[in-house]
Amino acid sequence: VSIFLLTSIVFVLYDCLVQKRQEKVMTSAQQSNAIVSSLFPAQVRDRLMGEGQPNKKEDKFHTLSSGSNGAAYNTAHLLSAKPIADLFPNTTVMFADIAGFTAWSSVREPSQVFTLLETVYRAFDTIAKRRRVFKVETIGDCYVAVTGLPEPRKDHAVAMAKFARDCMFRMNDLSHQLEVTLGPDTGDLTMRFGLHSGPVTAGVLR
Repeated sequence: VSIFLLTSIVFVLYDCLVQKRQEKVMTSAQQSNAIVSSLFPAQVRDRLMGEGQPNKKEDKFHTLSSGSNGAAYNTAHLLSAKPIADLFPNTTVMFADIAGFTAWSSVREPSQVFTLLETVYRAFDTIAKRRRVFKVETIGDCYVAVTGLPEPRKDHAVAMAKFARDCMFRMNDLSHQLEVTLGPDTGDLTMRFGLHSGPVTAGVLR
C-alpha cells in the first residue's frame, strides 16, 4: 500500500509539472503569435509560419555549427528558401510627419515626447483600422501607411486621402488637448502628409 501511494503521489506530481510546462509553452506560443500578428497581415503571417522551416538534420547541424559554418548555413538556407515578396500594381502610400516636431522635442522631457507620439499614433491606428488602411511602421515622428495591400482595392487613392484628412483633423484636436499637459507650443504642432500612388513591391526581409 505504501509503495502504491508513493507511486501515485509521484505520478500526480509529474503530471502537475508536465501540465505547468505545457501551460508555459502555450503562453509563450500565444505571445509569439500575438507579436507576429501585430507586425504582419494574416496572409503574410501564415506564409511566414509555414515557410522557411528547416528540417531536423539541418537545424541540428546549424545548432552545433559555429563561425563560418554557421554563416554558410544561414546564407545557403536563405538562398534555397523562396522569399516572401509580391508585386501590388495599384497602391497608395502615405508618409506623414509632425511639422515643428524637432524644435518642440528638443526642449521637452523624453516622457513628454513619447506621450505625444503614443497619443497621436494610437489615434491614427484607430482611424486606420476603421478605414481599412494598412499601417507599415512609424519612424520617429513619421507615420507610414498604405492602401491596396495586402488586400487589393480599387479605391486605394480615395481611401488614403480620406484617411489623411481624418488624421489631420484628429491631430489638430489632440495637439490642443495635449497643450495642457505638455506645455506651450504643443498646440502649434501640425501634420504634413505626402501621398503617392503606383506599383509597390512588398515583402518580408528575413
